[in-house]
Parts: sequence; structure tokens; C-alpha cells
Amino acid sequence: MHISEVLDAKPRTDVVTIRPDAGVRELVAALAEHNVGALVVSGDGTSLDGIVSERDVVRHLHTDGTVADATVGTIMTTEVETCTPETGLDELMRTMTDRRIRHVPVVAHGRLVGIVSIGDVVKHKIGQLQFERDQLDSYVHQT
Repeated sequence: MHISEVLDAKPRTDVVTIRPDAGVRELVAALAEHNVGALVVSGDGTSLDGIVSERDVVRHLHTDGTVADATVGTIMTTEVETCTPETGLDELMRTMTDRRIRHVPVVAHGRLVGIVSIGDVVKHKIGQLQFERDQLDSYVHQT
């Protein structure tokens, strides 16, 4: 199974982005409004400048109580792990587990085409395992 299949099954195909010059308060509002844990940081909505998550806000809040007055660009992660639509589900699962990351932007030909969360990956892996179990069960009970 490829990441393109995971993206196709998502109810939303658009990627919520935020500009690096947006305020952290705007970021927190967008995270809550869209009920997501991370946003892709992009100046134009199609390129990838970074990623920012709830975890980034909390960690900066711990060290700097004034982070709410900062910009997204000051707290975002700039070295972003990405994948392509052709990346295998198991490969991405290993990467997310090894790197301890929960959100991975999907990039094709230099353009942002989606984002997958660890929840998306687990949901599809469970679906895949249930399908295989059902197939085996059907095979066993045919005879």
C-alpha cells in the first residue's frame, strides 16, 4: 500500500497551511478550528517552509512564556521529514516511529500535495490487516 491510497481515503484533501509570519495565537486558533495537531508552514500554500505542531507550542511555552506573542517562523521545525505519494505505508510507519514524528507532509514534484498523521497510518494498517484476516478466514472456511 502506498501513501497515495492513504491520501485518497482521507475526508479532506486540502492541506491546512499557515504563513511563517503568522502569529502563534493565529496558529493555536487554526489548530483548534481545523481539529489538527500540526500545520504545514508555507508562504504560498504549495511550498514547504516548515511544520509546526502543538508540541512545538508547548515546548516553547515551557521555556518562554511570551511565545504567544511570537511568530510561527520562530517556533517551526525547518528540517521536515517528507514523503511522496509513492512511499510505502510500512516505510513511512518505520520512519515515523524511528524519528518520533506524528505528521509528515507529502510532496510531489516539489509541491505540497497532502499530509499524513500517525493516526492515518495506523487506521490504514489496521484496515489492511483486517482485510487480510477476512481473506484468510474466507479461505479456511471454503473447504
